[in-house]
Amino acid sequence: MKIAIIAINKEGLNLAKKLKAVFPNAEIFSKRTPDKTGLKNLVERAFGEYEGLIFIAAFGIIVRLIGPLAKDKLSDPAVVGIDTAGRFAISVLSGHEGGANNLAFLAAACLGAIPVVTTGREVHKKFIVGIGSRRGINAEQVKLALRRALKKKKIRLNEVRLAATIDLKKDERGLLKACADLQLPLVFISKGEIKNFEGGVSKSNAARRHLGVNGVCQPCALLAGRRTKLILKKEIFDGVTVAIAQEN
Repeated sequence: MKIAIIAINKEGLNLAKKLKAVFPNAEIFSKRTPDKTGLKNLVERAFGEYEGLIFIAAFGIIVRLIGPLAKDKLSDPAVVGIDTAGRFAISVLSGHEGGANNLAFLAAACLGAIPVVTTGREVHKKFIVGIGSRRGINAEQVKLALRRALKKKKIRLNEVRLAATIDLKKDERGLLKACADLQLPLVFISKGEIKNFEGGVSKSNAARRHLGVNGVCQPCALLAGRRTKLILKKEIFDGVTVAIAQEN
């Protein structure tokens, strides 16, 4: 996907540079001040030339800029909006057909942001998989573990809304690649949230020794959703731990 990242201030430009780690071929356009004419012309050009646009700006600015340009979901580029503090990554336009949903999840994973997706197909998915793993795990091991866990509960992959793991694994390439290959959004739960979680999950000596928390897959599965309960408490597959939670 040909991607343009558009930042309108210094903070946004710093976030744009971080996003290059996930989107190495993306082009960054910086407009330090929201000059209406210059920014409008930039967006009009990018809207027709790029398959994906990532704005780092206030949501209102994004809506006013792309509103007159939007035609239909089959031809519009994927548009994602990120606030200048890097807290939220919002799928704005062409969520499914254009790939904005997946773009938002990838950007959120890179920045440690909260992905916001409102398309009907996504919001009605109710399963979340929590994943833990040893260091250096490869993608095929992760994918096999996920498939085995889902098969055990007779859940199809397309019924899973997202995967979740601890933020200390943001650089775990095998895990990142596995989720990307499966087109499974991956979110990161902070070590602090997990440490403070009092959900009565089973304790792991390995997680305590290496990560300083009582567990990873179970609390991550529960914390990544709302009104969640575990339907698969914990399964271990060749160095990968998987738990499955269901939202009620």
